[in-house]
Amino acid sequence: MSTQAPSAVPLATTKANAASAKKSAEELHLTASQRLRSQNLRYTPSRRALVDILACSDRPLTIPEILEQDCSLAQSSAYRNLTELIEAGIVHRLIAGDEYSHFELAEDLTSHHHHLVCTQCGRVADITLSDEVEGSIDRALEAAASSVGFLAEHHRLDVLGRCATCTSARG
Repeated sequence: MSTQAPSAVPLATTKANAASAKKSAEELHLTASQRLRSQNLRYTPSRRALVDILACSDRPLTIPEILEQDCSLAQSSAYRNLTELIEAGIVHRLIAGDEYSHFELAEDLTSHHHHLVCTQCGRVADITLSDEVEGSIDRALEAAASSVGFLAEHHRLDVLGRCATCTSARG
């Protein structure tokens, strides 16, 4: 984790950089290929295109947004391939409350982050928190979990509210 100020920093400025720093594009594709092979699946050009699109995005994307990025992808095969990428541990699916699921690369292929979810339009934005804030969250969640005999291994945090566009449109 970076040593930034305790405030949240939009992941848009860091997600692609963090992904390439942690796993180069070549390593990312090698990992994806190996994970698919372990499921007896091939790393097809369509699956590779989906991984590339998600790797280059600064936030989780819906199917329509993914299809806008590559018009050669068919919607039905995009859904099928995303399902297989999820099952292979390459992609993570988020349910944001709007009519679409959002998709992003699995956290172990990028970096630890959280989500800001607009309850009005469904847009999802990635944010990273400072090490200090992450540590505080970890300690609080571990204490709450252990108080009921639960062993916390990892956390995901979705902050629900209204994005700037929806807030300003509401007046």
